[in-house]
Amino acid sequence: MRRLLVLGAGTAGTMVVNKLRHRLARSDWQITVVEPNDTHYYQPGYLFLPFGVYSPEQVLKPTGPLISDGVELICGEVDQVMTSDNRVLLSDGRSLPYDYLVIATGVTPRPDQTPGMLDGGQWRERIFDFYTYDGALALANALDSFDEGRLVVHITDMPIKCPVAPLEFAFLADAYFRQRGMRDRVELVYATPLPGAFTKPVASARLGSMLDDRKITVESDFLVERVDDTTLVSYDEREVGFDLLVTVPLNMGADYVARSGLGNELNLVPVDRHTMLAKGYDNVFALGDASDIPTSKAGSVVHFSVEVFVDNFVDHAAGRPMTGSFDGHANCFVESGDGRALLIDFNYDTEPLPGSYPVPFVGPFRLLDEAAVNHWGKLAFRWMYWNVLLPGRPIPLPAHMSMAGKHVPRTGK
Repeated sequence: MRRLLVLGAGTAGTMVVNKLRHRLARSDWQITVVEPNDTHYYQPGYLFLPFGVYSPEQVLKPTGPLISDGVELICGEVDQVMTSDNRVLLSDGRSLPYDYLVIATGVTPRPDQTPGMLDGGQWRERIFDFYTYDGALALANALDSFDEGRLVVHITDMPIKCPVAPLEFAFLADAYFRQRGMRDRVELVYATPLPGAFTKPVASARLGSMLDDRKITVESDFLVERVDDTTLVSYDEREVGFDLLVTVPLNMGADYVARSGLGNELNLVPVDRHTMLAKGYDNVFALGDASDIPTSKAGSVVHFSVEVFVDNFVDHAAGRPMTGSFDGHANCFVESGDGRALLIDFNYDTEPLPGSYPVPFVGPFRLLDEAAVNHWGKLAFRWMYWNVLLPGRPIPLPAHMSMAGKHVPRTGK
């Protein structure tokens, strides 16, 4: 009996075990997934909790029923991966052997990595995150009682989960305060370590103009060194004061990755960006946010990469070459407020461009263009997540990005 051990039952881990359970013979393969939490969270929904778009119960379900029959679910915390003898140690002393290992434990916000962020009792009193369930709920209460002052949306450093989410929060906050008739009493500031609104030029220009239109001040190239009371201080000694800070702390992989000698400085596992095979190993893979692939840490990346990975894994385990190559495909809906959103679609080599998706010239979704249909597409994805994506059912979208329906904007005067 061969043993596949998956660490983490988030989006990537759940998809992998559910898909591979249908591809690997039960008589030949034991599939086990290790997960410490008995609740699975729909993380894209965190963005909507502070604004009351979703209720708390809409973004969570019990973990167990999401895992296919025939997959062993072990509740436990990983302490260390012993690659020398192919086993994983749990914090309670249990030892789990494996023939193949998939690391899918994602990343988590680490406010402790920024000096002063957790000092003075301000955390979730004046300084908030929305990348966690508890943080998003606390922020909902803070926004409800916020009636004037400077609200700063801040990114500590890249990479982060869903890099457009802070922009979305800024757009939604603008709409939220306008709808409450108090936008003129709120100064909105967007502080980012990037030179512009986004990492790619065309999308950065489009999103940057949207910030300008909404009178949201951009503080670019802002690398925070510390938090002094109610002031963000950058390494070049610029200061951004705040009355309410909505921050995205440094995102880091699990600590056991570092203890196991498998990670980089952010505890992300270096992998081949096309096959997800961990560098230096023949039986260890890392999927989803846990890897260091140079693309967006988003649910769409998990979906598209897992599609490629499953076929590759079946071939690899059978001693055949892995011929599938993930191209870094990602697409993300970007909420812009007032019931509209954009869609961006890109990969390792091609930046987000205008056009239509997924059907050329038909859509229905519009690329880099605010439209109501994009907003409804984002809301509809929650149903797709629970009922199609996690169970591993096929989605009629190609894993690789297509240029069909896209066009490169003209430049110049």
